[in-house]
Amino acid sequence: MLTDIIKKEQFNPGIIGIFTNPFYFSRRGLFRAMRDLGSELSGRLLDIGCGTKPYEPYLSVQEYIGVEIDTERSRTTSKADLFYDGTRIPCEDGAFDAVLANEVFEHVFNPDAFLMEVNRVLKPGGKFLITVPFVWDEHEQPHDYARYTSFGLVHILRAHGFEVVRHSKSVSDTRVIFQLINEYIYKKTYVQSPVLRQLLNTLLISPWTCLGIVLSAVLPSNPDLYLDNIILVRKVSNA
Repeated sequence: MLTDIIKKEQFNPGIIGIFTNPFYFSRRGLFRAMRDLGSELSGRLLDIGCGTKPYEPYLSVQEYIGVEIDTERSRTTSKADLFYDGTRIPCEDGAFDAVLANEVFEHVFNPDAFLMEVNRVLKPGGKFLITVPFVWDEHEQPHDYARYTSFGLVHILRAHGFEVVRHSKSVSDTRVIFQLINEYIYKKTYVQSPVLRQLLNTLLISPWTCLGIVLSAVLPSNPDLYLDNIILVRKVSNA
């Protein structure tokens, strides 16, 4: 069905996503990160802020456990296996071989406490894959607390017992500008009707997406201006 195709294109956008997904550039960059770095994760994995677990099919782990903040919305819309109060993850020390936090860290009010919990539930040598937006508008208000530079993220991760394995910047070219244009149009034309909303996405947003694709192929990149930090780290000491 068309709705199933559009739903699939939300987190793994291809050609159809150009015309249906207002977050095409961001989501495509994140999908590629999950695909490329997901092979580094193994064993028992905890996905913090898992939502609908959109990347579970692309991670070859033995056990995939999702945890969400305990709210009425998350209990009805997420695929979480566990729920917590946002402070202490309800798992034993060293319970996981890997942890994933995809577009979650900017919503954490106390990053030090959060990273201490990630460190606690990871086994020694366990890996932590974190993606964090750098250029993005405020979202999920009022629970949007911070933006981090690449240097700030590396510093805070090292300070909590992690060493960087791989670090990349997702979408570091003119597509950043067009993603922001698309986000602006999306918010200003948002309507409750899914059908009308999708029509507006196709008519008003997809032309900018197409233009961004063309210009990104001919204009130089800029590693100082990008959408997301993608960092894979390893636990080397207790926090």
